[in-house]
Order: sequence, then C-alpha cells, then structure tokens
Amino acid sequence: MADWGPVFIAVVLFILLTPGLLFQMPGKNRFVEFGNFQTSGLSIMVHAIIYFGLIAIFLLAVGVHMYVGS
Repeated sequence: MADWGPVFIAVVLFILLTPGLLFQMPGKNRFVEFGNFQTSGLSIMVHAIIYFGLIAIFLLAVGVHMYVGS
C-alpha cells in the first residue's frame, strides 16, 4: 500500500499558496492583496517559506498518512 498523505498535502498546499491566486503577501499596493493574479519575486519567496513551514509541520510533526489499497 502506498502512502498518499505527503502527495495530497503537498498538492493542496501548492494550490492554496500559489502567489496571487487566493492572496499575495506582500502585494504590490498593500501588504496583503486578495485574488489579483499577479506576483513578484519577493512574494514568491515569502510563499515558498510559508509552504516549507507548513509542509514540515504537516509531514514531520503531525505525520499525515493516507493509505489507498484494495
């Protein structure tokens, strides 16, 4: 049986933390902008750090596991 927990968590966090999709931090005009579909180098770095922190918490500290098998 394969452990699909890390794959599922990584994909969901990647979609949610894509800069400019739901929110962008820091934004071009304000600190946080919602749904502007734009990005910058600094916001990519901030979102990457947030992504790394959350993936480390979910996979290492909490230990999310999902097993799919027949």
